[in-house]
Amino acid sequence: MQQNYHTEIEIQQLMPKGQEVCGDVFLSRNVKEEGRTVLVLSDGAGHGIKASVLATLTATMALNYSSFHTKPEIAAKIIMDVLPVDSEKPNYATFLVIEIEKDGLVRIINFDNPPMIILRKKQRFMPSNIYELEVGGAVNRGKILRCMEFYAQKEDRLIFFSDGITQSGIDTFKFNMGWGHSNVVDFVLKMVENQPEISATKLARKIVNRALTNDNYSIKDDTSCGVVYFREPRELMLITGPPFYKVKDTGFIQKVKGFDGMKVVCGGTTADIISRELNLKLEMVQNFSDPTLPPISKLEGFDLVTEGILTISKVEELLENFNSDTRLHASPAEEIVKRLLQHDIIHLIVGTRINWAHQDPDQPVEIEIRKTVVKRIIKLLEEKFFKKVLVDYI
Repeated sequence: MQQNYHTEIEIQQLMPKGQEVCGDVFLSRNVKEEGRTVLVLSDGAGHGIKASVLATLTATMALNYSSFHTKPEIAAKIIMDVLPVDSEKPNYATFLVIEIEKDGLVRIINFDNPPMIILRKKQRFMPSNIYELEVGGAVNRGKILRCMEFYAQKEDRLIFFSDGITQSGIDTFKFNMGWGHSNVVDFVLKMVENQPEISATKLARKIVNRALTNDNYSIKDDTSCGVVYFREPRELMLITGPPFYKVKDTGFIQKVKGFDGMKVVCGGTTADIISRELNLKLEMVQNFSDPTLPPISKLEGFDLVTEGILTISKVEELLENFNSDTRLHASPAEEIVKRLLQHDIIHLIVGTRINWAHQDPDQPVEIEIRKTVVKRIIKLLEEKFFKKVLVDYI
């Protein structure tokens, strides 16, 4: 059954000052052929390299076993048996797995992570299907997986986090025993009440920043917060390159004209065709915010118009290197990236007519054929940013 919502996913993390790596590890996988999304958060014992290795090993195995539909109790036993033995104390890592099926079924498997917060209609929601699984093996006696299943609805939110959130502020005057789970719940409810449409990114960032404040701006433990938000999808059309055959210009224009969402054009020839066929005025804006790229243009009814292959190649580079610390500015490529990340369903219309100017051997080596660059962008949008991408090569 096709769902009428988009699944927005975000993770925000902080680590103690002086640490080179985070001891919390978040991994995700989009199993495209099944329409499944699998998310894993693991918290390795301690800090630094050792904690990161434990969490990475645990998260990787949990992600793989969940992707292969391995029974959770069997996967957990294997994970715990594989973790290396330390002479001083057992090596240890928590893990939380979220599986989101194509039909909207959400399955949560939690081993020793703080309980997840689920919101429905701006209130805390507790699924009816909650159960426990025992981890097999004599050495694992007493170890329990806490599981739940439910069908997601539009506007549901899942908030999950490591104990760096709940234990923030510990030994301070205000939170002697730490912030605590109930206070996190109250904080989340207040945020959503005040901002009903708050994005997954903003909510995760606010929770992490509050934990930082609790620790007097010197975080004491690896701290992670993830948010999954099932919401109304936002759609964008990115048009790059003219049709291979000029006789297809008219049909291509009808697709563009009939689209109701935000529209971005990446390519001078493409913009000229749209301007001519729709009788729209095309104006160049003399704003050289990035000296390495041609400036943007204005076209009535279109949110953004830029140059083609140079800009689209820069877009691919920005997406490849993007992380939670990235700050985007006002260059043509960065403006495109902002819009791509703000939308959920990306309609790509890719013209395949060759621009012979780019076959000149004197042109920079990094200039690639548009189709190759676009394929890389599609892969990044789908796998790194969980976007739904619909492509039409013309």
